[in-house]
Amino acid sequence: MSADTHRDPTRRFSDRVAHYVRYRPGYPPALIDIFRRELGLEPSHTVADVGSGTGKLSELLLRNGNPVFGIEPNRKMREAAEAALRDFPGFHSIDGSAEATGLAADSVDHVVAAQAFHWFRADEARTEFVRIGKPGSWTALVWNRRLESSPFLRAYESLLHRFSLDYAAVDHRKKSDPDTLRGFFGGGHRRATLPNAQSLDWTALQGRVLSSSYAPMPGQPNHDAMFRELRGIFDAHQHDGGVTFEYETEIYWGRLA
Repeated sequence: MSADTHRDPTRRFSDRVAHYVRYRPGYPPALIDIFRRELGLEPSHTVADVGSGTGKLSELLLRNGNPVFGIEPNRKMREAAEAALRDFPGFHSIDGSAEATGLAADSVDHVVAAQAFHWFRADEARTEFVRIGKPGSWTALVWNRRLESSPFLRAYESLLHRFSLDYAAVDHRKKSDPDTLRGFFGGGHRRATLPNAQSLDWTALQGRVLSSSYAPMPGQPNHDAMFRELRGIFDAHQHDGGVTFEYETEIYWGRLA
């Protein structure tokens, strides 16, 4: 990955799509229950999934019966979603961004963004979400937040801070802080959490690391040293050949207009 590509949030994942598809966690099915209860989501509602990536949240919505516009500026990620979701006629893939979705005004019932809001220019995205949402539409932001709930996960977090390319700078928690979210939602949002987890053997752990845009790829500085230490952490903490990533799926929702 070139330096320019690494700085561009719409291109950061271009060389990581296969790892992302295979090794990134999805979202708990209970997320749809929250959308039904809190957003009033019905199968007939059209949803814009902004920063839809490889389609992990889109698939949950499609299985609920919702037509989904997947808005994704990264071509390789968009193509991965198109391949994964080709059997869902309600999926519409669009080359667009949070700030310029390409959708018509008042065209969607809800806007969602999963594992993506921290890449957006928040003020411009808010303006665009208000434009494309029908009157009374809801916006929901979703993240899988990795916990530091075990010695393995604490060692893993420390590893990222020492060896990653720019982990501290792009950590999504910088954009999900209370002040940022109050500014985006106008102060009227709510929050819920769901448990989520991933079991990983050594091969899957390597793929999970390489799915992250801040992890050095082969040939980049720190790659070899990082993965040598990662192997040591895995060996020290594995049980029956695997380790567990524990997450808290965070959901924030509100009306923007």
